[in-house]
Amino acid sequence: MAKGFFAELHRQAVRSARESERAHKASVRSYAVAVREAEAAQKRHEQALVRSQKASAAEQKRLEKEAKAAHEEAMMAQVESLNSKLAEIDEELSGILAATLDVDDFVDLETFRAKAEHPPFDRPDLLASSRPQLPITDPPLPVFAEPPAPRGLMSLLGKNLHKKKITAAAAKYVLDRATWQRILDENVVMRANESSAYQQRERERLVALEREQIRDASERTQREEAVAKQNAELDALIANLGYGTKEAIEEYIGIVLSTAVYPDHFPIGYGFTFEPSVAELRLQVAVLTPDQLSTVRNYKYTKASDEITDVPMSAKACKDRYSSAIDQVALRIPHEIFEADRRGLIGMERTKATKKATITKVPKLSPRPRIETSFSPARMTLGARPVGRTLLNTIPVIHETILAARTNPSALKKVSEL
Repeated sequence: MAKGFFAELHRQAVRSARESERAHKASVRSYAVAVREAEAAQKRHEQALVRSQKASAAEQKRLEKEAKAAHEEAMMAQVESLNSKLAEIDEELSGILAATLDVDDFVDLETFRAKAEHPPFDRPDLLASSRPQLPITDPPLPVFAEPPAPRGLMSLLGKNLHKKKITAAAAKYVLDRATWQRILDENVVMRANESSAYQQRERERLVALEREQIRDASERTQREEAVAKQNAELDALIANLGYGTKEAIEEYIGIVLSTAVYPDHFPIGYGFTFEPSVAELRLQVAVLTPDQLSTVRNYKYTKASDEITDVPMSAKACKDRYSSAIDQVALRIPHEIFEADRRGLIGMERTKATKKATITKVPKLSPRPRIETSFSPARMTLGARPVGRTLLNTIPVIHETILAARTNPSALKKVSEL
């Protein structure tokens, strides 16, 4: 199984949960309200235009005025919608660090233990017997019915006629008996054919059933083997993590980092290596450059020109917002790693950073700047501040301060001052 398989499983599950939560929040934000208002205002504007076109010349001026007012209202609603979206983006950027406060970043690897789930047999039609033989009923045996003998005077005068009736009845009986026998013979053949067809259908059904059952059993075996392989690799990961092997620790760190879902407009990437001999984790985090973030402070509508224009943020505001986002990422990542590392596999010791932060480019791989972080018993520093003041703080202090902020939100202020 490829390295990072469990991290990818965890990443997909966490991202799905976060996306659902984000979609729910977006539905109740003022942004959605502003969008509805903009649509309603645009609809009123269109209705006013239709009325003005149908109106008489006397009322057209008044209706044009109403249409203009409706248009301006629609433009203002659009501005409000755009500004609500900007406010949502700013809120997400300012909450990068706060998003981890209510989250226990420890990952229980047992949650990745798989269990084979088998769908029901997809050919239930083959389990039941095929169409039974059609019932074939024999006709009743013909019975000779002798005409009744004449009585009274007719017994003297109608003897010849009675004989003729008897002869006709006898002939009819012979014919009915022959027809009955023919039908019996045909029914014997029909029963034989129906029985043969039924047996053929059953043979074909049983052959198909055996084939499909073999296929189903093979698929079940494949699923069982895949689950057994995944669980065996999980057992190996858990065992190796207990031994503190390099590969297992890097796999677990990948799982932990995959939990952190950042705003869509501020994605980050990771690269890291662990040196078990000194319990040092070297981590590189690729982030956006300052010019890749929106610099729009807000939007405004100018009636005179009938235009929606953007008002840019000041250079200082752009710099401070970007610095804040970088600071939060630099604080959040080590906190999540140390909180997840309950076994203390990565060294942690209170020391003071002695190296100033720097920003570097990732050569040939990415144009994004990277935050370089290293954790070890002897060195616990965050190296990298693209802009703003140098971030010089020890990881243990950051970690403990963030933990305190879970029960005391005012501690976040202390984090920002570190």
